[in-house]
Parts: sequence; structure tokens; C-alpha cells
Amino acid sequence: MLIAVASQNFRTVTGHAGKSRRFMVFDAAHGRAPQEVQRLDLPKEQSIHEFDESAPHPLDRFDAVIAGSAGAGFIARMAARGVQAVTTAETDPAAAVQAYVAGTLPPSAPHDHDDEEEGGCDCTCGKAG
Repeated sequence: MLIAVASQNFRTVTGHAGKSRRFMVFDAAHGRAPQEVQRLDLPKEQSIHEFDESAPHPLDRFDAVIAGSAGAGFIARMAARGVQAVTTAETDPAAAVQAYVAGTLPPSAPHDHDDEEEGGCDCTCGKAG
């Protein structure tokens, strides 16, 4: 299976999946370590937050997308494209993929809006600050 991990620095799992443009791509299967096979560095207009939903997208070919955080909109958009979007507290991309395949991926921490400025958050979760 092919799994994309949001990683703006290509070293750690990144949050805000809808705005992510960089992804590490892993080929993964039960019983073997995931292998990084590609890196995506998409233009801003191809972030899911900015993207026209009616056109094909580079993330469409993956079985799953893993990120540190994702709003309900991102998760729904990916599901409509046949891609499972999951969030995790794991920061190591390869470890996140391995845990996902094993069914042991630790969930992300609850989304905290306490530190957001007045007017709410811009993470597309739909909650006010």
C-alpha cells in the first residue's frame, strides 16, 4: 500500500494536513519496514485547502494520508477521493507508517483552541477560538 505522510521539513510529521504541500511517500505492507519511495513538493494551489475538488489530485493515488492534525473538512475531502486520512501524535514519518499498517497508530492530541487569537482558528475544524 502507498501512504503519504505530511512533512513540511521531510523529517517529521506535520500538522494542518489541509495546508500541507510536502509529503513523504512510503510503500508499506504487513511484516516489513516501510520504504520511502518518493517525496511530493506541491505548489500552494495544490494544497487540499486551496484545491478545486473537481479535478484529479496527486494524493488521489494513495491508500492513506497521515498528518499531525486535520480538520473534518480535510478528512471528508480525502474520503470522497477514496483516501483514508488519519492524524497521529507520532512525529517520526516511518514509525507512523509502520504503526498505521500494524493498526497501532497513536491518535493525535485533542485540538486545542486556547492559544488561538480572537476570531477562531484557521485549521478548518470549524470551531471558534
